[in-house]
Amino acid sequence: MTRVLVLFAHPCEESFSSALKAVVVETLTKRGWEVDLCDLYAEGFDPVLTAEERRNYQSIPANCGPVQGYVDRLRAAEALVMVFPVWNFGFPAILKGYFDRVFIPGVSFVLDQGMVAPALTHIRKMAAVTTYGATKWRAWLAGNPPARVIKRALWFCARPDKMRYLALHDMNRVTEAGRLRYLAQVQREMEHF
Repeated sequence: MTRVLVLFAHPCEESFSSALKAVVVETLTKRGWEVDLCDLYAEGFDPVLTAEERRNYQSIPANCGPVQGYVDRLRAAEALVMVFPVWNFGFPAILKGYFDRVFIPGVSFVLDQGMVAPALTHIRKMAAVTTYGATKWRAWLAGNPPARVIKRALWFCARPDKMRYLALHDMNRVTEAGRLRYLAQVQREMEHF
């Protein structure tokens, strides 16, 4: 059985992001994946990188200590699916904090004589399922930081065989029919993930 880590970052159970998370988890489970749901808000993940963590950032394995459980879950995954909204053209703070605290040297990348090499090569598939308040055009004008981070920086850490970035734009005006179409698209993607 293949293990997938589903990272979820939204504080409200009634949110559309929560509905997306449910579709992702349900579909992957039905397809036979072993799903590890990491609901950052529900788990009370602390996104704040402490001074001590920063001082030990490159001290492997000491840098893992404060977040060892999250590191273990990431290392056990063979696939990674992130479900989150884009707020102010960026990640929710809790997800950004996860990247700051868990995607650290020796976990997501290795520094060797000044060269950076990926360390999450066991992750063969990666996907992001997200929503934007902005239109696609406004997100593009702003440089679309979340897409760039996932498609470039996180891709570099894992070098997955399959990478998907699914986004529903203009949430401020999308209709119920539009939301249902996006849910169906996410379900189809997860059926073939």
